[in-house]
Amino acid sequence: MLANTAETAVITEEDRARAQVYDLLGGALARPPSAQLLQRLSAIDGDASSLGQAFAALSAAARATEPSAAEEEYNALFIGLSQGELTPYASYYLTGFMHEKPLARLRGDMARLGIAPSKDTAEPEDHIGMLCEIMAGLIEGRFGPPADLAGQRKFFDAHLAPWAGRFFADLAAAKSARLYMPVGSIGRLFIDIESEAFAMT
Repeated sequence: MLANTAETAVITEEDRARAQVYDLLGGALARPPSAQLLQRLSAIDGDASSLGQAFAALSAAARATEPSAAEEEYNALFIGLSQGELTPYASYYLTGFMHEKPLARLRGDMARLGIAPSKDTAEPEDHIGMLCEIMAGLIEGRFGPPADLAGQRKFFDAHLAPWAGRFFADLAAAKSARLYMPVGSIGRLFIDIESEAFAMT
């Protein structure tokens, strides 16, 4: 969904892991899961932590889901005949309407950071999948030098913290969510972890 303007830089393993979670969420939410993505998700290992258990649940769900079923679920959740079960945009969650001030503020920050959507992107930029991809790119330096923690926190606080936790909680509880239930759990837990970590910086 984004135009990549820089090579991935050398960063810490902790930051690499954070970027990988953002990439996982972005890849699952930006478009219907491909067979390749399902295969990657099915290979994820979990652990005894709450987040690790959510990863294990996602891995099991991916192994049990065919690509056609994943696409049907994605469409039911996010697209539908007129509208999906959820509307994954910051503007909608924060104002109740699409294309509102949160989108305008995001576009201003993207321009300032040198981030451009790819030419084939039709979705508004405040889609949760794109925001996760932007965070991964800021951490890894895909749009220039890696953003420091202050820069990451500024973007996170402005564009994810006010609503992403609610969205992921809604996704985890959505009626149509089977594969996406653990995606919602991972997102909710990870946003909480990021919020706590940024509060300590």
